[in-house]
Amino acid sequence: MNLLESKIKDKTKSYEIENDLNSESTISNGSNEIMPIFGIFLIIFVLILTILFCTISIVASKNTKILNGISIMGIDVSNLSKNEAKQKIEKYISSSIPDEIILRHNDFETSISTSQLSIYFNTDEAVNLAYNIGKEGNILKKDAKMIEYLFKKTNINPGFSMDKKQLKYNLEDISTKLPDKMVESGYYIDGNNLIITKGSSGNAVDINKSASLIIKNVNNLNIKDNYIELCTYEQNPKEINIENIYNEIHKEPVNASYTQNPFNVIPSENGLDFAISIDKAKELLQKSDGDCTIPLKVLYPSITTNMIGTEAFPDLLSQFSTKYSVRNRNRTTNLMLAANKINGTVLMPGEVFSYNKIVGERTISAGYKEAPIYVNGKVEDGLGGGICQIATTLYNAVLYANLEVVERRNHQFVPSYVGASRDATVVYGAIDFKFKNNRQYPIKIVCSVSGGIANFKIFGLKSDDDYEVLLNAYITGNQKNAIYSQCVKTLKKDGNIISSQVISKDMYKRH
Repeated sequence: MNLLESKIKDKTKSYEIENDLNSESTISNGSNEIMPIFGIFLIIFVLILTILFCTISIVASKNTKILNGISIMGIDVSNLSKNEAKQKIEKYISSSIPDEIILRHNDFETSISTSQLSIYFNTDEAVNLAYNIGKEGNILKKDAKMIEYLFKKTNINPGFSMDKKQLKYNLEDISTKLPDKMVESGYYIDGNNLIITKGSSGNAVDINKSASLIIKNVNNLNIKDNYIELCTYEQNPKEINIENIYNEIHKEPVNASYTQNPFNVIPSENGLDFAISIDKAKELLQKSDGDCTIPLKVLYPSITTNMIGTEAFPDLLSQFSTKYSVRNRNRTTNLMLAANKINGTVLMPGEVFSYNKIVGERTISAGYKEAPIYVNGKVEDGLGGGICQIATTLYNAVLYANLEVVERRNHQFVPSYVGASRDATVVYGAIDFKFKNNRQYPIKIVCSVSGGIANFKIFGLKSDDDYEVLLNAYITGNQKNAIYSQCVKTLKKDGNIISSQVISKDMYKRH
């Protein structure tokens, strides 16, 4: 290599090194330019967040409306004031609750008045909860909530309550009126015979399940223009036990007697015994398809209660009468038969009167005739038609005597002989009328059916703790398919009101 080539190479290397140094210098300058730009963007971002934060804080501090995305019972209440939200929800609830809850069981339909159930939605609490979202806590929490509810939705269900006791009472009443209800086995004494009636299986309302279903539908406001199918279950009548029946009816005769100082009455009692052996009675029951008749040996006392007369029951405690048409001979016959069974009955203190047990089953062999009755909402001829008037007349006499009513049901329709909530219906094996002698002394029932008047009188001995009884029955609601009523019993002493209470709330179908 000559000297010239050597110098050229040295210059070339020197140029390359210089270029490399210039290149590094350029890179270093580019990096220094990026850093200030990133800082500027960061500062701008922070400023935007700060402005947004301040804006939200200002909006939150001045906001008197409910946040966006809030609903109550599925109804949007966004951007409403508390009062506007409350009015909107209450209007929705009011329009969603009908006058009646329609209930069905197969082809049977009935209803319960919503006014009886004291239905309550706590709209105030729900609106307050909705309003307070985003308005509680420190500034950070408030802002976080406002941002959160820009992108999410929430629904609030208000607290809910209703009168469950009244609901279950209504369902119990409906259960007794199912057309396919169970008929319980029973027995009664007719002269020298013990008549045992075999019951039949049927349906009953499952009170707890039906109540829960109704409550759920009311809470969800799913009852308008809708019906609820009753939950039912099959019931079977109790097995007839001949030995138990024998032990219940077997007794020796007792002569009636009374004393005046102290006052006391011992009513007469017939002695009863089977005229056949218990084994033979079991055999008859097993062979019978329907009612079973077991002959009795009746042992009569020598002195009956009726022989004592009213001197043993010196005071008239109460009386009540209803009118009937003498032109309807069959119905009149039924009234007389039922009244004659009851007439002269004496109840000792604490003893319970059972209409079905005293009157017995209404059969052709017992002399009952076909007369108009209500069957599934229609007027049809039925055996024993009209005897509910006897139960009703007695019921009112019992109320005026201030005796304790143990069991009573109203008719499906308001009867013609008394007003709403003053009646008592009976169906053998299914619906009974029972009351208890809650007085300190025995009472005697005297009744008659004559000249178009059914009259009941209750005699006994008045005491210092007797009251004047006032009854006030009135209509509480009129709906398209039903009438609602209640009866109030007021007790007075020396002109002063001692107590006043609702003794029944009833629902009747319209004709």
